[in-house]
Amino acid sequence: MLGRLVVRRAGWLVAVSVLVTVLAAVVGAGTISALSLNRFEAPGSESMRARDDLARLFGTGSPNVALLVTAREGTADTPRVAAAGRALTRELAAHPGVGDAWSYWTRGGTASGPVTLRSDDGRRAMVLAWVPGDADKVRREVLPALTPRFTRSDAVIDVRAGGSDEVFRMVMEQARRDFVRAELVVLPMALLLLWLVYRRLPAALVTLGVGLFAVAGSLALLRGVVLFTEVSTFASNIALVMGVGLGVDYGLFMIFRFREELRRGLAAPEAVTRTMRTAGRTVLFSGVTVAASLSALFAFPFPFLRSFAYAGVAVVLAAVTGATVMLPAALVLLGRRVERRGPVREVTPGFWHGVALRVVRRPWAFGGAALAVVLLLGSPFLGVRFGLPDDRVLPSSAPVRQMYDQIRAGFAQEEADAVHVVAPEGSPAQAGPYAAALSRIDGVVRVDSAAGSYAHGGPVPAPQGVHFTSGSLAGGASGSGTWVSVVASSDRLDSGAVELVRQVRALPAPFAVEVGGYPAELADYRDGVTARLPLIGLLIVLVTFVVLFLMTGSVVAPLKASALNLLSLSVMFGALVFVFQDGHLSGLLGFTPTGSIEPSVPILMFCVAYGLSMDYEVFLLARIKEEYDRTDDAVLSVPAGIARSAPLVTAAAAILAVSFAAYATGRVVFLQQLGIGMALTIAVDATLIRGVLLPAVMRLAGPASWWAPAPLRRLHRALGVSDRA
Repeated sequence: MLGRLVVRRAGWLVAVSVLVTVLAAVVGAGTISALSLNRFEAPGSESMRARDDLARLFGTGSPNVALLVTAREGTADTPRVAAAGRALTRELAAHPGVGDAWSYWTRGGTASGPVTLRSDDGRRAMVLAWVPGDADKVRREVLPALTPRFTRSDAVIDVRAGGSDEVFRMVMEQARRDFVRAELVVLPMALLLLWLVYRRLPAALVTLGVGLFAVAGSLALLRGVVLFTEVSTFASNIALVMGVGLGVDYGLFMIFRFREELRRGLAAPEAVTRTMRTAGRTVLFSGVTVAASLSALFAFPFPFLRSFAYAGVAVVLAAVTGATVMLPAALVLLGRRVERRGPVREVTPGFWHGVALRVVRRPWAFGGAALAVVLLLGSPFLGVRFGLPDDRVLPSSAPVRQMYDQIRAGFAQEEADAVHVVAPEGSPAQAGPYAAALSRIDGVVRVDSAAGSYAHGGPVPAPQGVHFTSGSLAGGASGSGTWVSVVASSDRLDSGAVELVRQVRALPAPFAVEVGGYPAELADYRDGVTARLPLIGLLIVLVTFVVLFLMTGSVVAPLKASALNLLSLSVMFGALVFVFQDGHLSGLLGFTPTGSIEPSVPILMFCVAYGLSMDYEVFLLARIKEEYDRTDDAVLSVPAGIARSAPLVTAAAAILAVSFAAYATGRVVFLQQLGIGMALTIAVDATLIRGVLLPAVMRLAGPASWWAPAPLRRLHRALGVSDRA
């Protein structure tokens, strides 16, 4: 019905499509500024309760602004340097938006205990500050003025500005620049590759046009979403990546089928109608599958990850609309101008048909060899270590990264990353023995409490004129409560920050406590993400099963598709560990390995890659099922279907792999992971997985590939789809 409507109203639909695309671009242009900046935090977690109580009762919090002060001459204790440091602390405390500020000169150290906030050589010292508010307020309203104001140098001191929120503000800005630079390369490259595939410029232009509409349309849809909920700025990056990817995939599939119908002698209107009945229906199923896989991210309670679900669903809606409404209307008008130049030639079996024939003749040999290669490529993932992100996701040339490189090299402990133990109803008199016990935890160098400071289980004399915060360690706004600051060594934070948080929480306390601070916030976020991974995987497999069952009428084909997709994704995860966790190719790519992987990035890549891999599975299954419905031959329908769809899958995979590889040139590690992981996954998926393993498995399964129990067969006849001609 839609195909007939498109044919009748082709000219009108093309005009409306151009207008809608322009309007979507205008609306979408304002979306990026409306998106939110997110922290890695778990709403409702213990660390969030500790943060709220620390601010409410004591007027302070974990420092999210840091100044590194270097003495031009002498040390941090030189009188003129110390005076400049105290003045700088007062100036920072008075800056608009700053809720609390302290420094080495206002807190100090002791000769008999560990000195915090001062470098080992004494030349550098730290000023820390807490800026209350969410990430949007801090990074958009406070830091743009604060950072340049306090990045300075005079005859006495040199000052560099940083902090956790400044790090991720720089990550966002660098990622935005990287994406713009990559898109300036990707779009012309995609157009060139499309021309090489089609050998006709109109076909290349309308295919890329579907991708551009998917990007503009998804950003316009997100503009509506942000009116009701928080959406991360990274959602716009996903819209760019997936918009072009799905647009190219769907455009290629539709035009390949349209050309095939033209070669059969159909006129353009009839060819479009036939294309909509077959390829258009497959695009719809593919879109539902991709949207369903990304919708699984809604199961996470974290705005950062839920944002990718909003963006993914919006991209699919726009891409499917462009491929099934706008593109067919354009094909009616273009007609045979999308065909290759020269005489029409019969379709020959080609390379992939020959490969598939050899595979179905010897499925165990070819399938076993391909499986061994895939498992080998994915094996590094067995050694994965999930960790916490820091400034090293930025290039070494970034000023804030250089500041933290100096801190790592020169400071034995990092008070900015202290673990805060908050006891809203606790008694300060009971804090001493508890603080002493905390100081005995391996890697803890100092614990400060209302009852005093402790190191290695013993008391440390309080320094003269010590200032902990503008709030007291004892007696909050209500006059009750206390909190304890646990400062760990840099080595302990690098090697086991999450385990440190668990040890602090496991230690018996004389009162009810809440453990917070930056390490606890990241630990709660990581634990919240990893705890829901089985649920997310189950949801994706179940939804995929339902969609592919409706398309094929089989219960075996969906299970086989999910298994092959997981094998494909194992290659991506193996590459992430081999390259980014273990540091291979770090010199070539210009990043610093930290020995771990931040968990939300692989989850995002899993959903994007699973959706795109399922694209290829749906395209191949649709043509194989069409051949099987026509011939009732479960063996020869496999190479015949692959022969018709493999050129499309190969072309789409080549374009997408090259496009994703462009993101590997970015300077943020997250984008490099996305680029390399996705490019490798797409390449392996389109060759070893779909070209070898799929025909091998289907040959071994035989007619059982299309089996379903009788009740489900009746259900499919009522609700499913048959691609019989």
